Amino acid sequence: MNNGKNIGLYVHIPFCLSKCPYCDFYSVKYGNEAAKIYKSAVIRNLFYYKSKFDTVYFGGGTPILLWKEICEILEKADIESSAEITVEANPCLAKEEIFKALLKAGVNRISFGVQSLNDNELKSLGRRHSSFTALKAIELAHACGFGNISADIMLGTEGQTAASVTDTLKGLASLPLTHISAYMLKIEENTPYAKTRLKLPDEDEVCEIYLNTVAFLEAKGLNQYEISNFAGEGYACAHNIKYWNCEEYLGIGPASHSFYKGERFFVKRDINAFCESEIQKTELEEKHPADAEEYAMLRLRLSEGLNLKEYEKRGGNAKKMTENIKKLPRKLVFLKDGNVLLTPEGFLLSNTVIGRLLGY
Repeated sequence: MNNGKNIGLYVHIPFCLSKCPYCDFYSVKYGNEAAKIYKSAVIRNLFYYKSKFDTVYFGGGTPILLWKEICEILEKADIESSAEITVEANPCLAKEEIFKALLKAGVNRISFGVQSLNDNELKSLGRRHSSFTALKAIELAHACGFGNISADIMLGTEGQTAASVTDTLKGLASLPLTHISAYMLKIEENTPYAKTRLKLPDEDEVCEIYLNTVAFLEAKGLNQYEISNFAGEGYACAHNIKYWNCEEYLGIGPASHSFYKGERFFVKRDINAFCESEIQKTELEEKHPADAEEYAMLRLRLSEGLNLKEYEKRGGNAKKMTENIKKLPRKLVFLKDGNVLLTPEGFLLSNTVIGRLLGY
């Protein structure tokens, strides 16, 4: 047992209809029988860990493919009545039957992988949906009863411009969204994109795209609370905030990670090994969980920043960090009421800025 302390639950759903060329998340081809076997393995692990959860997140992959299985998993899990329960969804799979079943099962947050409302950009990204499909999917989810809807978009993709991103943002602003995640494209090894000559925006264009996105969403009442995340008041993703606060969460499924009972561990990217094992086989991560450095690196991703007193409680050198702040331009980072805060420009250079703050 986890001594009464509620934690987050992440369930990886590693099934897709097809693989996007930029994606490095672990997934396999969807199959109906494989989905049933996978569901049973997830439920076995839930019984083993015997924890109570106050946030639940089904990520992937394409979780909505397994909507029936997700409903069954939620029946078996021990979940707080007030828990935030998120399911990621592909717009081309939006159906009234699915949304109503998920709502009935307790899902109260849906996250759509929109990526863009420009059809040329969507084609380049290998997405199965069109801009029209994405708009209609969000409208349908809202009509079915979802009051907490998020959309992911990608920045810095092939053929993208500041103007095309603004058009996407304007389209999304007309929809009943409470949250937007805006991720900058990263070319991952062993993906088709890594082997393709892409015509990507240059560094200055990416900076313009990102800063314009921040300003646009802030003006629409979706305030930046993390490098890539924007939400209306009260709609920040409670599950993801656990990660940035170094709070505990349990991951189930291949490629999942956990911070559970003071240990960080992960499960290998192997669906067969996961399904064939009575309990998922885990491997410990090398880094020490929740030490001062890790806490600082995660908290500095948040717009509310790092509290120096809390940093010091965890063993950090607050005096040294204060000295390091003075060595960096105020347009990147500043100190306010005992909190170290990165600006949007600082978020753009977060790896460098955070490294300098920690004395690298």
